[in-house]
Amino acid sequence: MGSPTVVFLLDVDNTLLDNDRVTADLKQHLEQEVGHAREQLYWRIFEQLRTELGYADYLGALQRYRLEYPRDPHLLTVSRFLVNYPFADRLFPGTLDVITQLKQWGKVVILSDGDVVFQPRKIERSGLFEIVDENVLIYIHKEQEMDDVERRYPADHYVLVDDKLRILTAIKTRWRSRVTTVFPRQGHYARDPRTLTSFPPADLNIEQIANLLEYDLHELLEASRIERPLV
Repeated sequence: MGSPTVVFLLDVDNTLLDNDRVTADLKQHLEQEVGHAREQLYWRIFEQLRTELGYADYLGALQRYRLEYPRDPHLLTVSRFLVNYPFADRLFPGTLDVITQLKQWGKVVILSDGDVVFQPRKIERSGLFEIVDENVLIYIHKEQEMDDVERRYPADHYVLVDDKLRILTAIKTRWRSRVTTVFPRQGHYARDPRTLTSFPPADLNIEQIANLLEYDLHELLEASRIERPLV
């Protein structure tokens, strides 16, 4: 038998790209443009919309904010800030090197949740779209779409890298030893104590995405074989 075919599925926000920093910059910009009270209103709308949709929709929240203040000229500066944000400057150190190494072993695919405008824009402007050879999947709830992932990118084995243990657990429960789950402890989700105690550990835990450079393909494949409790 030949070597197994491997597909690497990489999340974006707080996995490859420091989205917490993006959010902090947006908060600062909103504060400057519309003031503290309206900045707080934007984030309340943002969280309401995330609850409704199941993913972050920055531009959608801005559209809904506009219903509250339809004559606010500062809206245009905020939308321009989002659309033209320098996402390439927010890639975690080592991100591009990791992707380059993984491409030597198999196909690399961006697997993300998000809206159909801003999330693709973020992936393109960050340089991720090009380096993964345009292999990008964006769903509403990606953990519910693994049959579509398999159909589009069939493989003997998958390596999934994501900062959310909830996502890693859901996909591990489905694919079992066919997937190696990798948990980079970056961003606020990955450091939330309640989350860390609510889900079983991933197959591989790393402090930052660049740590993947320390592993070879054999180690990544073998990590999936360790028996772990699933919920």
